[in-house]
Amino acid sequence: MIHGLRTAIAAVTLLLGGPPLAAAAQQSPAIVAESRDGQRDFDWEIGEWTTRLSRLQRPLSGSSTWVKYEGVTVVRPVLDGSANLVELKVEGPAGRIEGLSLRLYDPDARQWSLNFAGGGVLTRPVYGKFRDGRGVFYGQDTLGARAILVRFIISDVTANSARFEQAFSDDGGITWEVNWIAVDTRRGTSA
Repeated sequence: MIHGLRTAIAAVTLLLGGPPLAAAAQQSPAIVAESRDGQRDFDWEIGEWTTRLSRLQRPLSGSSTWVKYEGVTVVRPVLDGSANLVELKVEGPAGRIEGLSLRLYDPDARQWSLNFAGGGVLTRPVYGKFRDGRGVFYGQDTLGARAILVRFIISDVTANSARFEQAFSDDGGITWEVNWIAVDTRRGTSA
């Protein structure tokens, strides 16, 4: 319970921007070390990937039915590396998903916004950064009429593979339900 509360507080702090960078730097030397420039954090992902995706069919409904897809993800740098564009095309027994993600780096905040569009809808962005090879991003959105928090984690990053996980919370971040897991393998490699 305490961990969930800390996660919720951290998510809200992140969403609200936390303390100004200058004030944070005066508070602790450890914070100074954390405020590195992360503009190149997605450089490893530029290229073409085979994507294996599992998606929870009805998030936050009590359902445990997952559907599987496979296809291609292409990642291109834009704006001299301060942004990248991700195109996702996967299909499976449940149909086809095509999506586009524009990732933008804010050098003042030293964090990324991930902006996803699919099915004719642009979702609200999630914000965050990489630390020790793991990207963690939080945002607010709605699911139906419910306000939710969104957490997106990028982990297990190597030169040829990575894992992407999305989770929703409808209780302020106390509990999270994973609803999207994608494993990408660079095309032309075996991982």
